Amino acid sequence: MARAAATLLALVAIVAVLAAPAMATGKTGQVTVFWGRNKDEGTLREACDSGLYTMVIMSFLNVYGHGKYNLDLSGHPLAGIGDDIKHCQFIGVPVSLSIGGFGSGYSLPSKKAALDLFDYLWNSYFGGSKPGVYRPFGDAWLDGVDLFLEHGTAADRYDVLALELAKHNIRGGPGKPLHLTATPRCTFPASSYLKRAVDTGIFERIHIRIYDDGNCEAYWHSAWDKWTAAYPATKFYVGMTASMMTHGWIHPKNVYYDTAPFSQKAANYGGFMIWDRYYDKLSNYTSDVKGYA
Repeated sequence: MARAAATLLALVAIVAVLAAPAMATGKTGQVTVFWGRNKDEGTLREACDSGLYTMVIMSFLNVYGHGKYNLDLSGHPLAGIGDDIKHCQFIGVPVSLSIGGFGSGYSLPSKKAALDLFDYLWNSYFGGSKPGVYRPFGDAWLDGVDLFLEHGTAADRYDVLALELAKHNIRGGPGKPLHLTATPRCTFPASSYLKRAVDTGIFERIHIRIYDDGNCEAYWHSAWDKWTAAYPATKFYVGMTASMMTHGWIHPKNVYYDTAPFSQKAANYGGFMIWDRYYDKLSNYTSDVKGYA
């Protein structure tokens, strides 16, 4: 009888643990920055050597989907970036490439278009070596792909691209994954063309932009809770701007008192995302808020 009672109590305890909500993550110290939007921001190597960032995302591959591709790094000379990528990786700062951006030269209107883009990315920036395909960074291999999609239609097949990238989720070295990330506005749910992709559940990180949105300032807390609950296996980063001139800029004191403690209640909180290196270099914003990440 006593043994049966003890067994029952043990089962109750196990059920209670399983039913308990996941604990908040707290600080992670992780800070991702976007680089490549202004030639006066300094080199990629300088960004990595600053000690401020744990990941750098180059932006943007802003033309794709119709057999043409264009990498826009705002006038940064491509010569030397390959060596900078290797240097960043050597000191433990992975470097990804963001596709999309603010222009109108991209779409993925079919499964074939998505597979063609994968083929281009794999052979131009990752482990492929197809004859005749130009590698802008030489033999340097990037660490991931980010989706920064400002427009699209329900027909766009970013889900196909994401799944194909996931199939090739080894960068080349032992145990080095290909980081698959997205950087949407904070509105939830995401637009259909991105939602179909993130619904695959295979995105490692999502950076929620809580700036540059007239409504977001008022409702980002609610949106954050919805995002983090909908995709529990994904790490979420709070996307903030380093420019005081951008709508939604958050004073470092408010990051300390509100943004950081609120976002860190989520069990899948990942860290901060800063837009972008140019403004951050001018304002020293990350220096002011990194300790809260």
